[in-house]
Amino acid sequence: MENSKINKAVLAYSGGLDTSIILKWLQDAYGCDVVTFTADIGQGEDLEPARERARKFGIREIVVEDLREEFVADFVFPMLRANALYEGEYMLGTAIARPLIAKYLVETAKQTGADAIAHGATGKGNDQVRFELSAYALAPEIRIVAPWREWDLTSREKLLQYAERHGIHVEKKSDGGSPYSTDANMLHISHEGNELEDPWNVPEDQAWAWTVSPMDAPDMPEEIVLEFRAGDAVSLDGQGMNPAQMLQRLNEIGSRHGIGRADIVENRYVGMKNRGCYETPGGTIIHKAHRAMESLTLDREVAHLKDELMPRYASLIYYGYWYSPERQMIQTMIDASQVNVNGEVRLRLYKGNVDVLARRSQTDSLFDEKIVTFEEDAGAYDQADATGFIKLNALRLKLAANRPR
Repeated sequence: MENSKINKAVLAYSGGLDTSIILKWLQDAYGCDVVTFTADIGQGEDLEPARERARKFGIREIVVEDLREEFVADFVFPMLRANALYEGEYMLGTAIARPLIAKYLVETAKQTGADAIAHGATGKGNDQVRFELSAYALAPEIRIVAPWREWDLTSREKLLQYAERHGIHVEKKSDGGSPYSTDANMLHISHEGNELEDPWNVPEDQAWAWTVSPMDAPDMPEEIVLEFRAGDAVSLDGQGMNPAQMLQRLNEIGSRHGIGRADIVENRYVGMKNRGCYETPGGTIIHKAHRAMESLTLDREVAHLKDELMPRYASLIYYGYWYSPERQMIQTMIDASQVNVNGEVRLRLYKGNVDVLARRSQTDSLFDEKIVTFEEDAGAYDQADATGFIKLNALRLKLAANRPR
């Protein structure tokens, strides 16, 4: 460690045990001033206690930012336009939040004259990569301190001993808190650790925090109508909403019906497999409705090309390359494809399921009833044309079949 070279560091600070210990450790190990940065991205926690804990450490520069609207409008919605799923299942709820937090860590460092940023991500996970790749993309000269890769506090017991030695008291929640490692924001909540570390164990009921069990969801289905404009959900049952309002409302509705649960074993970027339980109710609803809207309004080859690009796009987000030129290039293509994704989708929500009941677009539908009808089409389509189409496409197959064996 080149401790003397850091004068001030901006710490991504939640106010919990780990980041409170990191705050004290930075002061001791680097002898530097610390600026705390706390982001409100809809995790549902009162952030004032984090501010108070920072003050108790003698921190003079405490930054708390409400980033909920920016998070949904500029990060979640662009990702939903791409229908992004990592490894076919994970809706990237944690991954998509990291580049936004990194952006503000860097901005806070510039505003406060800090020469480093620090985070509490461990050396085993994806978040260290996401934070640091994002930070270097935005501020190439920034220094990054990752305590979990430097210190010897490698177990929960050692962390608690350090906290006790230095008088660090972190109050437990009145309900005892979650036994899992959790991460929450407006898009999702994740749960890892405890019995989930054995992929053969069935998650206990307490592994799910937002959504009711589909078995306990209402016996009556609920129907909703989502309107899309340029690929974004803009109104629910005729009521216009901004992105954050939309996601919040759909989270409430989806959680009530047990929608958006996923139990996944995923491949981390650092090489190991990890099991996590995720709840993404509102995002799941938008994802299903958006694909239905695209089915009506996207050209076939454009839709297929989007589906080919999606796994690469999702991996870029998962691995931490949000600010990479390739992600930005793909995003430009995706956004261009969404100009005509306008219309309404009717959905039924019932016991964990999202069913598309109907879809329509008054201005941009490519569905032509005159052509697809099983009834008389008044010459809109000449079925005899299909003969030549089939023969031309069969030519190479015939040649291959006639080749001497």
